[in-house]
Amino acid sequence: MESKWFTMARRHFPTRLSHPAPRQGAGSFMRRLLASPDFRAGFVEMLPACLGLIPFGLVCGVGAAAAGASWLAALGMSAVIFSGAAQILAGQLLAGGAPFAIIVLTCSVLGLRFLMYSAAMAPYLKALPARWQHALAFLLTDQAFAAAIRRFDAKDDPHGGARHFLGSGVALYLCWQITSMIGFFAGNLIPASWSLEFAVPLCFIALVAPLLRDAPTILSAIVAGYAVVALGGLPMNLNLIAAGVIGIAAGTIADLARERWTRR
Repeated sequence: MESKWFTMARRHFPTRLSHPAPRQGAGSFMRRLLASPDFRAGFVEMLPACLGLIPFGLVCGVGAAAAGASWLAALGMSAVIFSGAAQILAGQLLAGGAPFAIIVLTCSVLGLRFLMYSAAMAPYLKALPARWQHALAFLLTDQAFAAAIRRFDAKDDPHGGARHFLGSGVALYLCWQITSMIGFFAGNLIPASWSLEFAVPLCFIALVAPLLRDAPTILSAIVAGYAVVALGGLPMNLNLIAAGVIGIAAGTIADLARERWTRR
């Protein structure tokens, strides 16, 4: 008697079962991905940034331990949130007994800058399948965005760029989980006087500096830098979002002005 699974398989796949079509498993996909030069290049390119993130990951792990979280809760928070600033803030809110809805809302507001990143990445990723877009969206970080934009601008190859982006994201994700767990188990052994969080802006500067190649881009960065300091009094770190929008507007205006000047 045919099993239920066999009957359903024959109904949905009417081809002859004596000659089944070859099916790729997860192992085969991973082997092809690891063999991809683009994936390996993205992974290797992100290793210096991973070194810069080690202190930040340690700080996040220490913060989770100080908030009274278990190692499993700390790992879950690190794996799901995957955002240093949001993770630290979530730990502080948990320690203060804030409601879960407030924690989610606050972390969402803190991550609004990723909307701008997504808008910039969308034209490059629109030709990819939805599963690729979803995977890359989860791995989108400041560092991965900077590396991906540079790669997409350099080569007109969306699939190669996506594999490069995935390699960058995987490197950052693995580094983040490992360092967060080390920081959690280290607890308060790391003195606050070390100011480990100072390595994070240095890492971002190293990633952004190669992108400052023309006057509109440099102007955009300068204007955004001044704006983020001038608007520092806004609640929930909204100065980051406002400064980003102001910087983009300044760069766009400068680019349009340069084009008009060139036409004359």
